[in-house]
Amino acid sequence: MGPVVTGAGDGRRPPPLDAVQDEIVAEMGGLEDAMARYEYLVRLGRALAVPEVGIRTDEHALAGCQSRVWMRGELRDGRLHLAADSDAMITRGIIALLLRVLDGRPPREVLEADLYFLDRTGLRTHLSPSRANGLGAMLQRIRSYAEASAGE
Repeated sequence: MGPVVTGAGDGRRPPPLDAVQDEIVAEMGGLEDAMARYEYLVRLGRALAVPEVGIRTDEHALAGCQSRVWMRGELRDGRLHLAADSDAMITRGIIALLLRVLDGRPPREVLEADLYFLDRTGLRTHLSPSRANGLGAMLQRIRSYAEASAGE
C-alpha cells in the first residue's frame, strides 16, 4: 500500500496508531540512503493536501523551524484535528508523516503516544540540526493542542 499523506481529518477514525507507525517504518525501511529518505519526504510533501487558505498567518506560525511552518489544531467530536503547511517540501513531508500518525485521534492518545517511528526510521537522527529543531517544535505544538483539548 502506498503512503497515506493525510490523517483522519475527513471524519473517519484513523487506524491504530502503532499500525500506522509500523507502515511508515516498513516504507522507509526499504530506502537505502539519506538521499532516498529525502526523496520520500519530498514526495510526501508534494502529495500533502493543502490546508485551508487561512493557515499561513502569524497566529499559526511556528518558531524554531529552518523553513516556515504553520500549524493549527482543534478539537471536534472528541478528536484532535490538525492542519499544517510549510514552504519547504522536506518539511511538508515530515508534516505529512505527523498528520498521518496523529490527526483525528483523541487528545489523550496523542499525549500518550510513543512516536517510535521517528527513531526507527532515523528521522530524529538523520535530519539536519535545524530540521530536527523544527521537528521538535512541531511535536511540541501538537502536544500543546492535545493538552489544551484533553480536558474538553
